[in-house]
Amino acid sequence: MPRPEIKQITFSIDGREVTAPEGVMLVDGAKYGDVEIPVFCYEPKLGQPVGACRMCLVEIEGIPKLQTACSTPVRDGMVVHTQTERVHQAQRAVVEFLLVNHPLDCPVCDKGGECPLQDITYGWGPGTSRFIEPKRHFKKPLELSPLVAIDRERCILCYRCVRFSQEVSEDYQLILLERGASSFVGTFDGHPYVAPFSGNIIELCPVGALTSRAYRFRARPWDIEGAGTVCAGCAAQCNVELTVRDERVMRVLARDHEGVDDGWLCDKGRFSYQAANVDERITQPLVREGSELFPASWDKALAAASGALKKAGDRAAALADGTSTNEEAFLLQELLRGHLGSNHLSSRIYGEQPLDVQRALADPKLQATVPDLEFAHTVLLVDCDPIDDAPVWDLRIRKGIRRHGMKLAVASARPTALDSSASATLRFAPGAGEAFLVALDAALSGDGGNLGGAASAAGTNATAIREFVDALRARGEEIVIVYGERALRGQAGRALLNVASRLNLGGIAGAGLLELPATPNGRGVREAGFAPGHGPGYSTLAAPGLDAQGIAQALADGELHTIWLHNADPLRTHPNRRLWDRALHTAQTVIAVDSVMTDSIREHADVVFPAEAYPEKEGTLVHPDGRVQRLRPATARPRAVASLPGTGVRPLWQVISDISAALGHDEGVHISGAQASVKLFATVPFFEGLTLDEIGGRGVRWPERHDFVSPAWEPAKLEIPPAAPPAQDGALRLGTWRPLWANKDVDVSPILHFARARQIAELSPADAEALGVREGDRVAVRENGSSVEAGVKLRSAIPSGTVFLAEATKDDPVNVLTGALVTIERVAGASWEPSAVPQQLTPAAEGLSEMPPSAPLPIPPRELT
Repeated sequence: MPRPEIKQITFSIDGREVTAPEGVMLVDGAKYGDVEIPVFCYEPKLGQPVGACRMCLVEIEGIPKLQTACSTPVRDGMVVHTQTERVHQAQRAVVEFLLVNHPLDCPVCDKGGECPLQDITYGWGPGTSRFIEPKRHFKKPLELSPLVAIDRERCILCYRCVRFSQEVSEDYQLILLERGASSFVGTFDGHPYVAPFSGNIIELCPVGALTSRAYRFRARPWDIEGAGTVCAGCAAQCNVELTVRDERVMRVLARDHEGVDDGWLCDKGRFSYQAANVDERITQPLVREGSELFPASWDKALAAASGALKKAGDRAAALADGTSTNEEAFLLQELLRGHLGSNHLSSRIYGEQPLDVQRALADPKLQATVPDLEFAHTVLLVDCDPIDDAPVWDLRIRKGIRRHGMKLAVASARPTALDSSASATLRFAPGAGEAFLVALDAALSGDGGNLGGAASAAGTNATAIREFVDALRARGEEIVIVYGERALRGQAGRALLNVASRLNLGGIAGAGLLELPATPNGRGVREAGFAPGHGPGYSTLAAPGLDAQGIAQALADGELHTIWLHNADPLRTHPNRRLWDRALHTAQTVIAVDSVMTDSIREHADVVFPAEAYPEKEGTLVHPDGRVQRLRPATARPRAVASLPGTGVRPLWQVISDISAALGHDEGVHISGAQASVKLFATVPFFEGLTLDEIGGRGVRWPERHDFVSPAWEPAKLEIPPAAPPAQDGALRLGTWRPLWANKDVDVSPILHFARARQIAELSPADAEALGVREGDRVAVRENGSSVEAGVKLRSAIPSGTVFLAEATKDDPVNVLTGALVTIERVAGASWEPSAVPQQLTPAAEGLSEMPPSAPLPIPPRELT
């Protein structure tokens, strides 16, 4: 879809000629002339203005009444006055009206010192008040949600929070209750405002009415510093500003980047910063002696790790996950490949694709961008749900549908949060993403022979595939395909490239592919060479190594001796937990690098290196659209304590360099993180010429700078994959999904304890009735002698014959189940409460500390059918 053409017009404001884009609202157009017009309710990210607060009144020649600048678009030749007595009188009256009942508790308000109401009162207010009557009072503070507190008497009814809930996140939970002077913000049914994006209303609030429960009474503006960096919580890599006081992160704010996050954050990214300062934080090296891990000096831990790696040689392997930077991945692959001779490296959870496929998928001509999700004719989601994989993409897609008429098509095994907004949906069997893509390729190419067989293998039919293709093409040629990493199994990568070729996505501006990696920097670590099948920049290897599943099997069989887990926990995140458990038990040495103590480390690690939390990291990441972004340290790393010299947390690039030096490879030693970045940029061909200064705070998309040489893709007929096993004899097909909240940082962050992912069995009502279970029951999901307990959640959109369980939960891990079919039995006498959060908003008697604590609650993205 063509982006809106920007035409410049000229208008006059306060006697000066100003040039601005045609159609922008006057409040924004005035800024081009360095004129500030005060606003409360206006926020362009919320969509069309509502003109509710009347603070932006201005005088326009030719119009007798004052006009709201937030809802009046600029016109060529318009003459505007913002400094007349008439305007001043109106603005003073509005401020005076807003302060009639405002409590004026600036000395104790968290917003004090950074409050728009405070600033506007000083700049545009009357300076005195004629009102001496008592002000209104509400019980305060009120727990609007486990994350947000509300002081209702401070609210100026700007509608920002309500509009966000109804027009941006579309969870429709917040409304204004009562009328007139008694109006206040609340939820329709009095239940807590629990949603993946609820924290955004704190930042939107122009007064101190909505405050963060985690930040409340923790700091004042003159106590803090702001530090810009990138959130490493998921593949969306949102730009953030960290509020720092006394070397601790106190809160996380959005750092608006239109090309990445559009100024929004999910609650996981906004609140999980607490994981950097919890008791579970690892702040010193650990070495196993006997059956226990004991604190050790850096010299001892480095000697133990380097000795084990030297002994293992080419029988060493490594996994990377979490907040691994490009530099760490590059240096670690250099350590294993260049110094140990091992190519057994993996960052993919669901298996690798052939090198020619990976190169073709990285072709700059095929790379879509995040803004394309808003402006494309059609967006196709394949086996992914952005609300869990990259939450702000969910908001971007909704914005495209709402504002630009973009059409959405969803093809997945599990119903997504965006199904209700989609023009076309298609369900395939769990794990049948490969078969679906082969069927889609056949339908686009007119290959009727492959279509029927592939569609049947995917658990659907040829007619449904053809109708889906017609819907996909109906809107226009600009199509963006967003695919999850879990979809790339078997021939799925080739099928996806065939589809892209048949739709000519590489030749149409605004069209292309976007992968949603399973790890936050999945694309970056692969481009840095951390993969079994290629080196840095997708360079060819003489002998490819083993993927993650192969590494596990080789460790279990004794063919590999040592494994380096770099921010990785395969027992929690990878398929086949039993195999990984046996592999880690059998391994001679397990070297773990992590910031938080986990059960896997406690049980299996022989050497533990403390990792930096992302606010302490320096390095670069690669966004899924190819944008190289920079992590900047906002706080100092935990230092060594006097009683334990030689401990503390070191940069991971330094740890890897020290081990290289211990192995006798001085050329691998780096004296700074910037030096590691320079070496990375010089080695990866399409990073050539990049500098940290150029990357700066906005990042650089390498596909716009370099033509990565990849042979033209020629579609070829593909084999029909094996059919997905049908549900039979009371057994259901097993599908999995990874919730946004299934993460160790969420587990340990106190403010997010209520959100920790618990195991849920999602069933269709028909299957539940046949099995004799109801919502809230606790069931045992069994397969081949293994069992997982889960609470039952009924969803009418779940296909019959299928059950979905959550991946990567700390308790009741689904990866103990390895088969495609499972049986379900009700656990007698057990029940599961879907919500233990107080069901009514409960005001505290005095202060926030008296709010009832929030108990564990699995958060669905929104109520789905």
